[in-house]
Amino acid sequence: MDYDHNLIGSATPQNEGNARNATFLGELNRSLRLLRGFRTQYKDPQAFYTLLADDTVELVKRYSPVIGHRVVDVGGGSGYFAEAFRRAGSESVFVEPFWEEMTPAGQALGYGIIGDGMQLPFADGEFDISHSSNVIEHVTEPRLFFSELIRVVRTGGIIFLAFTNWYSPFGGHETSPWHYLGGDRAAARYERKHGHAPKNRFGTSLFRLDIVEVLEWARTCRQADLITIFPRYYPDWAKFVVQVPGLKEVLTWNAVLVLRRR
Repeated sequence: MDYDHNLIGSATPQNEGNARNATFLGELNRSLRLLRGFRTQYKDPQAFYTLLADDTVELVKRYSPVIGHRVVDVGGGSGYFAEAFRRAGSESVFVEPFWEEMTPAGQALGYGIIGDGMQLPFADGEFDISHSSNVIEHVTEPRLFFSELIRVVRTGGIIFLAFTNWYSPFGGHETSPWHYLGGDRAAARYERKHGHAPKNRFGTSLFRLDIVEVLEWARTCRQADLITIFPRYYPDWAKFVVQVPGLKEVLTWNAVLVLRRR
């Protein structure tokens, strides 16, 4: 068979190098956009969470098509992630345990469902993709929550779980970085400074969750195979951070596990 070398020129060392440089810079720019977005997290949450949700959809696309697929976002009270999946062509819903926790913006969307993440109101294998962002560290039985994300996905479907590990610099959420001195101390300091208790109270609505613990669940799970784990906000070439024993619990900031349903 004859080949047109003009058509396969992308395989030359020079073009391969250009592609690597473009990927390197693209990943770096992505991380910088997210870091800049964090500055507006509290002043303009809609802009920040829309940015984060759109970025998450692009990450999910690396492991699964989303157009025409059914997606459930567990714990997405404002609906930002479900909206982003719909913009990308998915059929999506989001789940919150109480109506009052589903923000007015989420209530107005019309595709939010009241349900418990530890006992989802769906049949086995009802979705192509299950997604959860920064929720599992807030539930009383995180392993059960983890199992439910897997149960509602069909064979071959994707589970995309993002969470803030406890020893991350933001592990105490709004009480960070004082959570390094203990969750109760951090909450007490926050209350003294602001005159009211933090929304995320250690031991009540925020719990310690370590990367090594969640990894163990994934590696011993009989219902799904672990595809990858990576630091959510870092460039793809910084994935090695989650492999550094001990230090990964501090350096990762936010971890993503991707699994495929058996």
